[in-house]
Amino acid sequence: MYRAGGSLPRPEQTRVMVVANQKGGVGKTTTTVNLAASLALHGARVLVIDLDPQGNASTALGIDHHAEVPSIYDVLIEGKPLAEVVQPVRDIEGLFCAPATIDLAGAEIELVSVVARESRLLRAISSYEQPLDYVFIDCPPSLGLLTVNALVAGAEVVIPIQCEYYALEGLGQLLRNVELVRGHLNPELHVSTILLTMYDGRTRLASQVADEVRSHFGSEVLRTNIPRSVRISEAPSYGQTVLTYDPGSSGSLSYLEAAREIALRGVTSQHVLPQQEQRGPVEGTQ
Repeated sequence: MYRAGGSLPRPEQTRVMVVANQKGGVGKTTTTVNLAASLALHGARVLVIDLDPQGNASTALGIDHHAEVPSIYDVLIEGKPLAEVVQPVRDIEGLFCAPATIDLAGAEIELVSVVARESRLLRAISSYEQPLDYVFIDCPPSLGLLTVNALVAGAEVVIPIQCEYYALEGLGQLLRNVELVRGHLNPELHVSTILLTMYDGRTRLASQVADEVRSHFGSEVLRTNIPRSVRISEAPSYGQTVLTYDPGSSGSLSYLEAAREIALRGVTSQHVLPQQEQRGPVEGTQ
């Protein structure tokens, strides 16, 4: 098991973080798995819920997710307990994953007729008994019922924004959906974190986009930018995060620093799932 040196402050209660952006190719899944791995490597217990039918987060964490594997689909549609589908990530102690299978592609339609369809994931997380510091939910690149389930289940929205032209295009609809869910289904929900991804400091465009995002969102934007990196792109093909694939790379160090910012922000501002009971300290830690 790989473990980074040092530790970060751990939240008093589980922080449920929804990683969302309906615009594809912005580094959403990459951000989910690498932030989760970074926090786990510093001693946190972290669960990644793969809510994207493509299953890319499961792949990046080296989790088997063929059609016969118990998955988040069984939790949402069949009511299976979350604990029965969660698998430990092989190389990183304290990191777990609830995988997605191709069955999830039909879940949007199947959920339409299900009772309390918007809160299926909330109930599953609330009844999960193992202690967790963080839950990261990797959303599909759409604003359908799967993403609504994530927004109802979480308290914090993390939005990765690619440092490219049209970076802010489509974000208005996501922010409106966040407001709708907050108004009708989950008053705790808020955008807590904006992360700039695929940043290339050699281009004027990247710095212009970064300036625009920072002026628009202010303090929600992390100071750390994630660079455009071959290592980050290569890691999933080996069933790994960049943290274990190339720990000394710029991408790995950037995600570690971004995770550090998120952990430190959590000390001063605890936003948690209201239905979730406070968890005690994990065995062997303070």
